[in-house]
Amino acid sequence: MLRGPTLRFFLVLLALPLTGQWGTGELRIQVRDPSGLALEATVTLASQANQVRHSFVTDANGRGTAKALPFGPYRLQVERTGFTPFSELVEVRSQVPVERTITLGVAPIETTVNVNESETLVDPSAAALVNHIGQELLRDRPSAAPGRSVLEMVNTEPGWLLESNGILHPRGSEYQVQYVIDGIPLFDNRSPAFAQSLGIEEFDSMRVRTAGYPAEYGRKLGGVIEVDSSRNQQPGFHGSAVFQGGSYSAVNGFLSAQYVRGANTVGLSVEGMLTDRYLDPPLIENFTNHGSGAGFSGRWERDWSEHDRTRAYVHHRRTGFLVPNELVQQRAGQRQDRTAEETLGQISHDHIFSPRVLANLRLMSRDTSVALWSNPFSIPILPAQDRGFRETYASASVSASLGRHELKAGADAIFGSIHENFGYRIGAYQIAGTQIFDPNIPASFRFAGRRQDREQSAYVQDLLRLGDLNISAGVRYDHYRLMVDENAASPRLAVSWRVPKTGVVFRAAYDRVFQTPAVENVILASSDLVQRLGGEGASLRLRPSRGNFYELGFSKSLLGKLRLDGSYYRRSVANFADDDLLLNTGVSFPIAFTQAIISGYEAKLELPRWGRFSGFASYSNLAGKGRLPVAGGLFLGDDAAGVLNSTAFFPITQDQRNTVRARLRYQAARRIWLAAGAEYASGLPIELGSADQSFLAQQYGQAVIERVNFSRSRVRPSFSLDLSAGADVWKKDRRSLRLQADVFNLTGRLNLINFAGLFSGTAVAPGCNFAVRLQTDF
Repeated sequence: MLRGPTLRFFLVLLALPLTGQWGTGELRIQVRDPSGLALEATVTLASQANQVRHSFVTDANGRGTAKALPFGPYRLQVERTGFTPFSELVEVRSQVPVERTITLGVAPIETTVNVNESETLVDPSAAALVNHIGQELLRDRPSAAPGRSVLEMVNTEPGWLLESNGILHPRGSEYQVQYVIDGIPLFDNRSPAFAQSLGIEEFDSMRVRTAGYPAEYGRKLGGVIEVDSSRNQQPGFHGSAVFQGGSYSAVNGFLSAQYVRGANTVGLSVEGMLTDRYLDPPLIENFTNHGSGAGFSGRWERDWSEHDRTRAYVHHRRTGFLVPNELVQQRAGQRQDRTAEETLGQISHDHIFSPRVLANLRLMSRDTSVALWSNPFSIPILPAQDRGFRETYASASVSASLGRHELKAGADAIFGSIHENFGYRIGAYQIAGTQIFDPNIPASFRFAGRRQDREQSAYVQDLLRLGDLNISAGVRYDHYRLMVDENAASPRLAVSWRVPKTGVVFRAAYDRVFQTPAVENVILASSDLVQRLGGEGASLRLRPSRGNFYELGFSKSLLGKLRLDGSYYRRSVANFADDDLLLNTGVSFPIAFTQAIISGYEAKLELPRWGRFSGFASYSNLAGKGRLPVAGGLFLGDDAAGVLNSTAFFPITQDQRNTVRARLRYQAARRIWLAAGAEYASGLPIELGSADQSFLAQQYGQAVIERVNFSRSRVRPSFSLDLSAGADVWKKDRRSLRLQADVFNLTGRLNLINFAGLFSGTAVAPGCNFAVRLQTDF
């Protein structure tokens, strides 16, 4: 029987219509001649703010649809030989489709229309800043290591930090990244060491948020990454194939095919990879770092009518890899294997009740599992793990476009089942005379647990447009019941104001957030195991984070070609989420510090296109401090006493004061382009105390030790210079063959990402390496 918050949630759910895809809409075009007859015409949509440039041809009935368009302004151009070209500025602000009927006049002579895309450089109606990564950037992106393409693209945005093993940290947050794939949110860690990566070749665009969240976003709000899968709606059979090879014996392959006929679209893709550098190793030598993986996905979409559409998507992926060894472990013959596997299926249905009201229902189910095992030569510890979870997600809401108001209300629920099996056996309490574990820590340990996850939410939000003033306001209710039972109401407010004479858009945002703990090993981390593991005291409960996020910012167009975005932010969080890493095994356990305060400022200068040049330059500054004690985790021996009894402040592990990134692309010829990129990072803090540097050198090598400034307790600054070149080798109609080559860290500088500590492992960035990518579209 349903009781309490669960019953109240379903009463709300039944009272609501359904939901549309998050943050995107669509434009429907009808083209006619002066007599009213349908025309086949070429339609081009362009938005520099959203990095979208999309062309298609209307059908024999003069109809065409551009789907999954990020909200914002677009320059619409319609052309057909013998008719006067048409151009206008249109806005997509709602999930309710925008409809345009366009009549082309007959041109007695060839006529041209000057199209000014600079009007779309800054979105004056957006209440909060959203960073867009469009199709062109995704196509010409620098190559990335297997499993990291999406992560590397997001890492180019200011405020994001990519730590060891591809773990993203937005504005100092750990494990608080939310992915939204075609409207379905995923809340678990999507880095290569934890779950199957997202295949970037499947996606047409990405949007990245770090503030001003509408009320529909919840649970993980350090940063939100929305991705839309490719939707080529041209009739017939078409697809693409990508092959990439490079340093560390890395090989990637991807093949996608799609068939469009009438109202149906069917697609299938397969992918695979091999590499000898899957994780970021603790040593320059890169021992035991092989990884392999494969996966497939399928999708189906049908437009039943102009009012109804159904879409289904499934994927299965599996990865197997080794844990990189330290020097002592390599000599001992250690081998630790890890696997990650995921199967997912989702279905959605859209229904348009009227030209102003749209509804949708979404359902997703998935099964994720992770395993780790060690050979008898593992040192100093032999861990083993088998964990996973099954999750069903359902959502419903309604969107309505009512004059000045863009309204949305909705609800969702998660039904999950989590299982965990973890154990270890200590192989050595001392190495080379240095004490690794306290003698009172038990030589072996086993843990097994199962729990049911029940989460519900409901929200209502409105985007109100009052001339040059735009207000996004909403409130969200969350209920979380896994290891604890808690609920929260979270108001949200974002405001933008355009000053017409200056061309500046000022923005301010407040987000009240309720963020749930990471699901990875959450049962073990929430159990009071201090006494069993040789420690003292009682552990604290692992609870959801509650915080207040503030941001002030602006956007301005410069010379009609450049856009400058700047922001200042401050985050104050209780029960600040982080993780506790078990040595260098890659196994981590969620923790929460009593409090954290994070502040900083960011700036990005973007050049969408100026003649032959395009690119960006960004700067990020972050200062963050946390306060002990800590809840959760797996602390052995005296480690527990230090983190459970102290109330000291300390720099959070993402406290990197200065980060600079830049990339400039030059179109050298019609089919050839060149690009150069650079990145500087001032270095992350370390938590070593009075560590024995001679022993650390035995573990990691002297060259790695020299990249640590022990007097400042920080990793020394890093710098990387990258070069890229690409060419359209062959192109005819919609078929093409493209070749790209990239060289990374051209100077060969030794860059250290993290260094050994209680809450982080050691990771060495790649040296000078290269990749070559060949892509064909057909």
